[in-house]
Amino acid sequence: MRLLASLASLVVLLFAASLMIGPAGLGFGESLAALFRGEGGPVALVMQQIRLPRAILGLLAGAALGLSGAAMQGFLRNPLAEPGLIGVSSSAALGAVIALQTGLAAAFALALPLAALAGAAGACLLILLMAGPRGGALALILAGIAISALAGAATSLVLNLSPNPFAAAEIVYWMMGSLADRSMTHVWLAAPFILAGGAALFTLGRGLDALTLGEDAAESLGMNLRRMRLVLIFGTAAGVGASVAVAGAIGFVGLVVPHLLRPLTGARPSRLLPAAALGGAAVLLAADIATRLIAPERDLKLGVLTAIIGAPFFLHLIWRMRRVEA
Repeated sequence: MRLLASLASLVVLLFAASLMIGPAGLGFGESLAALFRGEGGPVALVMQQIRLPRAILGLLAGAALGLSGAAMQGFLRNPLAEPGLIGVSSSAALGAVIALQTGLAAAFALALPLAALAGAAGACLLILLMAGPRGGALALILAGIAISALAGAATSLVLNLSPNPFAAAEIVYWMMGSLADRSMTHVWLAAPFILAGGAALFTLGRGLDALTLGEDAAESLGMNLRRMRLVLIFGTAAGVGASVAVAGAIGFVGLVVPHLLRPLTGARPSRLLPAAALGGAAVLLAADIATRLIAPERDLKLGVLTAIIGAPFFLHLIWRMRRVEA
């Protein structure tokens, strides 16, 4: 409980900082008045329509990525597992890329996130078909790798054949991930999917604890592994798919956060799930604040920053595992 209280306090502080920090240079009192009372004209517009949606999406997307990563690692009992393993992220990105390339995103404001959600749903159905209703962890991993590779190849093909250099540039920038220029419309679109996916994943806590003893032991304790697998796939697809739909591709949060918090939760998956959700929200909010402070005039992309921070941690993890096995 102490860990969760500390993480919740950190998230609240970072959420408030995300509301206060920006290129407009607004005062603290002025910002609060504009946010809660709508005073100040343009200042109220900045607070309510630019900074507030950005902070909410950072909170929701970070929580979805952290929670999905912890659930995926717990179910597969693989410390290298992360939300994109089942192909949801790459498939959602493919849907968004198609919307950008065909011009649907320019014709209809919500075409891009809706196409990304459709891509995530397609990946969810494909992985169920390929892994089968009774497929084990290995089948799930192999199906996810195949779907990720296929979606990545299709995305590269779209970029390769794109006759419009401006559309190609827009696709590349979107795939870098960002929370800038998002509105409350994006919040209302993504929030139901993220909250529903998170609620589904939280139900897996007891089963994930049992899985630490092995699949046979978990089944002997009354755990339905088939149901758990379905909940994991649908929960991850809903949360991560919605996050990619509104924020683009943001990597390493779902991989790094569970590893940082696992020693503090006694390595119990049920305790790690809420901690990873709060930790993911804190990490993404902090990274988004950093993009505004490091290079505010160059629009540093959020996905680039998380990859720069997360990749060295990933390499350190592999090195540590190698030393343990040796």
